[in-house]
Amino acid sequence: MKFQSHPPQKVLIIGSGIGGLSTGIILAKQGFEVTVLEKNHQPGGLTRSYTRKGIDCPVGVHYLGSLDKGQILRKFFDYLGVSAAVPVERMGRNGIIDRYIFGSHDDKIFDLPPGLEAYEENLRRTFPEEAAKINKIIEPIHQAAGQLHSLDLLYADVNDFSLLDQAQSFGTILDDLQCSPGLRSVLAVPSNWIGVPLSDCPAFYHNMALASYVSSAWRLKGTGIDMANAFARRLRELGGKIVTGAEIDRIMISSRLVTGVGLKSGEQLKATLIIGAVHPKVVLNMLPPGAVRPSYRQRISNLRDTHGVFAVQALINSNSHPERPYNIFKLDTDRRGNISDLQYYQIRRSGKKGVNLMSILTSGRDELWVPWLRTTSGRRGDGYRQAKENHARYLVKKAEKLFGSLKGLEIIDTYTPLTIRDWVNSPGGSAYGVLRSTGQMLASALLNRTSVKGLYLAGQNALAPGVIGTIMGSFSTVKLIIGPDSFKKDICLT
Repeated sequence: MKFQSHPPQKVLIIGSGIGGLSTGIILAKQGFEVTVLEKNHQPGGLTRSYTRKGIDCPVGVHYLGSLDKGQILRKFFDYLGVSAAVPVERMGRNGIIDRYIFGSHDDKIFDLPPGLEAYEENLRRTFPEEAAKINKIIEPIHQAAGQLHSLDLLYADVNDFSLLDQAQSFGTILDDLQCSPGLRSVLAVPSNWIGVPLSDCPAFYHNMALASYVSSAWRLKGTGIDMANAFARRLRELGGKIVTGAEIDRIMISSRLVTGVGLKSGEQLKATLIIGAVHPKVVLNMLPPGAVRPSYRQRISNLRDTHGVFAVQALINSNSHPERPYNIFKLDTDRRGNISDLQYYQIRRSGKKGVNLMSILTSGRDELWVPWLRTTSGRRGDGYRQAKENHARYLVKKAEKLFGSLKGLEIIDTYTPLTIRDWVNSPGGSAYGVLRSTGQMLASALLNRTSVKGLYLAGQNALAPGVIGTIMGSFSTVKLIIGPDSFKKDICLT
C-alpha cells in the first residue's frame, strides 16, 4: 500500500545494496517516484552472493539476528514486504549459535547460546568468580535489547545513537571492572563483528550488536542472490525502477541545490532529491568544487574506516566434514584478553552432492596487496593471483589445526579488500564502512544529512553497520526527508 500524504517527487538513489533498496522501498510506499542507479550488472551490493563452479558463495550476509516475531529485523522485513521472500533457518537448535575457540587447538571454548538469559547463564558458569562484574555488564545489554526491539531509537525526536547513555568505550568499562583476560576475550567478540577495536568501541554499539544477534540468530536458507532479488523485486512491485550499468560521474548542483546526476555514459538524469547509498567519501568525490563547505569536506575526508577482509571459499568432503549449524571463531588474544587476530569459519551445504562449502574470513592484511593498489579487478596479473593463493593456503593450514585434514579440499575462490573496493566503491576495501569509534563519534554522527539541499546519505555508513543497522539507517534517512511528524504518522512498524 502506498501512502499519498506527500506530493509525488522524483528521487534518485545511488547504489543498490540493502541500504539503497530498503530506502527505495520505504520512499516508494510513501508515493515517491524512485529510481535506483547501480554501476554493476546486478543489484544487491554485498547482499548478493556470487557463484563459483555452480556453488553459491556468501559475501556480506553470513547470519542475521532478531528475526523472531516482534523483534526489530522482523518488523523491518514485514514493513518492507520481504519476510516471505527471504527464506531463513534458525541457528542454535543444538544450543550453540557461535563457538569461540581460544589458543592453538580447541582446548579453550566458549559457546554462544541463543537468548540473552542463556548467554548470561553461560557467562556465570564459565566465570563463576566474576558474577558481580557480569551483573554490571549484562544489565545495559538487556536495556539495549529493549530499546532495539521497541524501536525507541527510530521514533525518538532526535535519531542519533550517540545520545544514548552508553557512549563510553566498552574496553574502558571492562578495565574499570578489572575483568579477567578470559572474560574480557569472550566479551570482546561483538565489537569485532562491526570492525571496531574493543578499546575504542562505544558500549552502545557493542551492546546493540550483541543484543540483536543473541535475541534470535538465523541463516539464509537460500542464497544471497535470493535475498538481493527479493528486495529488488519488492521495489519494482511498488513502481520503483532499478537501472544497472549506470555508473555515476557527478552529482549536479546549482546554488547548493541538487538538480540531478551525470552518468559516465554522458546521460543526465534530473531530480531534486538524491540519496547516496554508498560511502560518504564516494559521494563527496561526485560533488563539484565548492558544493559543500570546506569544513564538511574535511570532516568526511578525514573519517577513518574499518578494516577489510580476506576470504577463502573452499569445497570439502561432506561425509568427512558435515555441515556445522553454528559459526566458529578462532581467536588469538594477548595477555589482557584483547583479540589480536581472528578467523571466522562456516561449513554449510553447497547444494552439490558430496561436498560442503567452507568459508573462511579473516583480517584483510592490507600490506600484502600494496603492489596492486593502483590496479583494477581482472587486471592484476599472475603475481596477484599467486599472492592470494599463498595466503589462502596459509589459512587452510590454520584451519586444519582445528578441523583436521580437510578431505577433498578444493579452493574455488578468494577475495581481498581490493576486490570489495572495486565491487562496491568501498574506500580501501573497508568491510563495515566508517569506523564507529569513540574517537570519531562526533565526526561520524548524522552522516545521512549533508550540507547540500536535497542530498542525503543512506547505507551502512548512515547510522550503523550490519543488516539491522543499515536498514535502520534507511528509515532514519526517510525520517529526515519527510519530517518526524509525517514519519510517526505514516510509517508504522509495530
